[in-house]
Amino acid sequence: MAVQDISTYSYKDIFSLSVIQFEKACVFNNPEQIDAYNIYWIKDGKGVYNIDFESYAFDDNVLFFLSPGQVFSVESEKIKEAYKLTFVRDFYCIQAHDKEVACNGILFNNVYETPFIKPCESDTNKLNFILESLIDEFKKEDVTAQYDMLQAYLKQFIIHSVRIKKEHHIIKNNDETKLFKDFSLLVEQNFKTLHSVTNYANRLGVSPKSLTKHFQKIGTQTPSGFIKNRIILEAQRQLIYSTNSVKQIAYHLGFNDSAYFTRFFKKATSKSPLQFKKDYKN
Repeated sequence: MAVQDISTYSYKDIFSLSVIQFEKACVFNNPEQIDAYNIYWIKDGKGVYNIDFESYAFDDNVLFFLSPGQVFSVESEKIKEAYKLTFVRDFYCIQAHDKEVACNGILFNNVYETPFIKPCESDTNKLNFILESLIDEFKKEDVTAQYDMLQAYLKQFIIHSVRIKKEHHIIKNNDETKLFKDFSLLVEQNFKTLHSVTNYANRLGVSPKSLTKHFQKIGTQTPSGFIKNRIILEAQRQLIYSTNSVKQIAYHLGFNDSAYFTRFFKKATSKSPLQFKKDYKN
């Protein structure tokens, strides 16, 4: 996005709203690692975004949700109207709110789900009203309780987005998939230190065989593949965005033998860690 064509409203560097209204093609090849929560609403436009090394093509009226740590880049875009909400954890602590409003596995902090939703016309009108209210609040000279007002509008925007996701997208939240969600949460919390299916099965109170059968029943990847993919994703992030050596990254991800880590990475990606880093930056 061309910076000169973006108007931004900010509150103390912890919450901001950017308004983009122009129509021109743009390509931003240098990926960046997100350090705050971001909501992109492409209301009128099209393009291709890369998120955590996966490409997502879009065409008009789509919302993307990005969490700290994710890798984002623009492969191509032509935007006529768009909005970007950015906030830090301290402004709206996602983990502290109601489970669904907190977007636990629905909008944010979930690398296992598609990171976007498409609102219908009614949804669009509701989200428009919230954004207009946000802009009015940012412009007020009387800033009494402005923090609370801005936070309230952000919460409304997130609540409506969760409802859109639940209404128009398949959400893994029934009893049959509860074990899957419990497993995915455990992996997210422990993948740097626990690598075996047995570790997670024991914590969930089931046998590794039962866990594997459950995954087969709901039609998802195997538990071992799930763990492996999360480790590989973190390795890719660190290879691109840290100055650590392959040995340091391996140790950070729970591998005592960097040579074994290299074989593990190459088997999953068909490239050595150093080759992946070189290819991605070129």
